[in-house]
Amino acid sequence: MKVAIFGNIITPETRPFIETLHNELLAINATIRVNQKLNYFIKDHCDLQLAFPDFSSHEELVLFNPDFLITIGGDGTILDAVTIIRDSGIPILGINTGRLGFLSNVNKEKITDAVAALSQGNYTIDERIVLETDTKIQDSALNFALNEVTVSRKNTTAMITIHTWINDEYLNSYWADGLIISTPTGSTGYSLSCGGPIIMPGSENFVITPIAPHNLNVRPFVIPNNYKIRLKVEGREEQFLVSLDSRIYALNSGLDINLQLGSFKIKMVKTEVQNFTETLRNKLLWGLDRRN
Repeated sequence: MKVAIFGNIITPETRPFIETLHNELLAINATIRVNQKLNYFIKDHCDLQLAFPDFSSHEELVLFNPDFLITIGGDGTILDAVTIIRDSGIPILGINTGRLGFLSNVNKEKITDAVAALSQGNYTIDERIVLETDTKIQDSALNFALNEVTVSRKNTTAMITIHTWINDEYLNSYWADGLIISTPTGSTGYSLSCGGPIIMPGSENFVITPIAPHNLNVRPFVIPNNYKIRLKVEGREEQFLVSLDSRIYALNSGLDINLQLGSFKIKMVKTEVQNFTETLRNKLLWGLDRRN
């Protein structure tokens, strides 16, 4: 079994879990490659006494062609890993070393169980849709988002106006701080904090969620994911911001942003030690009676 390991923000507190992960993989004779940033940390701080080959780009990862990519960190680490995986179809298993995450929801105490599940084939693949844009951005290879695409104001406290069409039919002009177009995966992120609904993974929907809208009767709107969305932003500034997950770009006002269902899906590994509903209950404290 070939495994790539990806870590982004590494802290001393994560050291024992990084060591546990690598030792468990070595115990099942896995061939390991580690992303460059994490590899530097292992060489300087971990007591593994091994030198792992590394990778630092999409091309190097695809050339290695791993059976799985394991992230160690949080949900943000998975979003960063997706920019290297892209449309390669390499499945991701997320191990959470920080706060409870929706994507990286294998608890750090369950690393041994998770690795055993991979080696024994006790897992399923959960496919997550992405949003794509044909609007020209700085890196055309990263024109997709797993969580959401957000347009927002830049260098101003004034609202912007986001004219919105779905399937070329005019929907609304949102007077707001911004607008979020979210996938089901991203529905538990920025969209949720702005009042958007939670959408079960696997649902064939997008949700349009305004950020601090001027009109209080404007609410989040769920649409089928085979609809095409077009946005045009107007405001006092010459530019506005568009973010694809955590990647932010400045674009000129008046430019059309075209969004649609992506041509590929991101594969997430689901084992018996993780499930969405349990994560939802634990993270949002559902079912707890604080009165007692």
